[in-house]
Amino acid sequence: MTKAEIAKLVHEHVGLTKKESLEIVDAVLGGIRESLGRGENVKLSGFGHFMIRHKGERRGRNPKTGVEIMIAPRSVVSFRSSPALKNKLNGVDE
Repeated sequence: MTKAEIAKLVHEHVGLTKKESLEIVDAVLGGIRESLGRGENVKLSGFGHFMIRHKGERRGRNPKTGVEIMIAPRSVVSFRSSPALKNKLNGVDE
């Protein structure tokens, strides 16, 4: 599903114009992006939890040449789905 498809759903369900719907979707995603950028976790009830994980420096290997390299530390976003979403995906009634 794309951002445009989400905006179309907002347009159809809420009745706002397509432009307004896209602005709302952009604002929500921008807010999530900014929170994650500040190192904050984002929890959406009934959907899931976006978390920042910090990976330390580690040893890696170039698969083409076999040469060992050190991979720099970095932060990544991980997602854990809520029990409600897991149940929905697995066809379990709550």
